Amino acid sequence: MTTLTAAPFADLLDRLFTEADLLQPATNLAIADLDGDDRDRLMRSKTEYLALYARLKDAPLPVSRETGKLLYLLARSGRARTIVEFGTSFGISTLHLAAALRDNGGGRLITTEFEPSKVARARRNLAAGGVADLVEIRTGDALVTLRDDLPETIDLLLLDGAKALYGDILDLLESRLRPGSIVVADNADYSPEYLARVRAAKGGYLSLPFGPDVEVSVRLGA
Repeated sequence: MTTLTAAPFADLLDRLFTEADLLQPATNLAIADLDGDDRDRLMRSKTEYLALYARLKDAPLPVSRETGKLLYLLARSGRARTIVEFGTSFGISTLHLAAALRDNGGGRLITTEFEPSKVARARRNLAAGGVADLVEIRTGDALVTLRDDLPETIDLLLLDGAKALYGDILDLLESRLRPGSIVVADNADYSPEYLARVRAAKGGYLSLPFGPDVEVSVRLGA
């Protein structure tokens, strides 16, 4: 039995995923007036993405159930002790990562979220899951909140915030990624420059897609 599959943690995750599914129609309605091209432009733009996320400030925007299990698996198999997450939202992905830290014997998870109301929701969910002691949530612009007071090395990095900033966040943290560190990017297809970087033959990573929209990369060295 693991933290991830034991009650009441597993019941909490199931409830949060179910609630996210029920909120999906409202999420779709919030961006219903945008056609596909407009949504893609806002997702990829470094100057306009906040307009999109302002519409989605009450939406959970979770990873999928499969991606959540993948995060747990990667963190456990790599015996991660230090994890950084870009994009907390309601904390569903954070719960998976924190569960892995708990089962690895402890560690530190730093996660950052721009929307204060989501931070409040995430804190409640982490407390309910009994893993709040492993997690530090930083509120604000990740390019600021992830600039200082970080572990010397990062074992696993999850990119699941504004897609246009994936490359910038990697720039900020790359020097702390040791050989063998794992980087997971959700909805990475909205960040083509990031994908080109981690897939480049001499880019310092071995990278491949997991499912339709998740990229998993391993740091090979400086």
